[in-house]
Amino acid sequence: MIQALERGNYYHIYNRGINSCTLFKEKDNYEHFLKLFETHIEPIAETFAWCLMKNHFHFLVRIKEVAEINSEKIILPSQSFSNLFNAYTKAFNKKYNRHGALFERPFQRKQICFDTYFQNVIVYIHNNPVHHSVCNDPIEYPWSSYTSCLSEKPTKLKRNEVVSIFNDVANFKFIHQRNTSESHSFENETFL
Repeated sequence: MIQALERGNYYHIYNRGINSCTLFKEKDNYEHFLKLFETHIEPIAETFAWCLMKNHFHFLVRIKEVAEINSEKIILPSQSFSNLFNAYTKAFNKKYNRHGALFERPFQRKQICFDTYFQNVIVYIHNNPVHHSVCNDPIEYPWSSYTSCLSEKPTKLKRNEVVSIFNDVANFKFIHQRNTSESHSFENETFL
C-alpha cells in the first residue's frame, strides 16, 4: 500500500522513467522540469534537497500544513506531484513526438523522521551523480541542490536549515566527501 503524503511531514520523493527510460535528454528538459516543480510543488512543500538524473530524480521535501499554503484552492499533496508529472510528460511527449506514460507509477516516497536519517538523505541525494559515475564530486554536477547549499545567491531551497543540520558549510562539504557507498547503502533503492 502506498503511503499518503501527510501535511507537516518530511519525505524523500523519488521516481524514474518507465522501464528506466530517459527523462531528461537536454538542458531544456531539466530546466522545464524545475519550472514545473516551482509551479506545482513549491506552493505546497518546502524543498531541502534535490537531484535530477538522466532517468530518475530525488527530492527531500516537507509538505506544508494547510495554514502555510497561500492559495484559495487546496489540493492533496499527492495530486500536486501528479500534476507535475503529468505536465512534464505532456510537454516531453509533444517535444519528442512520443506518447504514453513517462514515469513509473506510483511515485516513491519515504517519510523521514530522524535528524541523522534526514542528513543521510541529503548526502544520498547530492552524491547520486557520483554514485552513478556521472562525476567525481557533487560540486561538478549542475542538476542538484548541492551548489545552491554552498552559494550566497537567492534560492527557494531551505539552504540555511540544510547547512545547520551539518553545523556549518565546512562540515557539510566534509560529510559529502565521505565514501559514497556508505551514503547509498542506507536507502536500499536498487533501481535508482
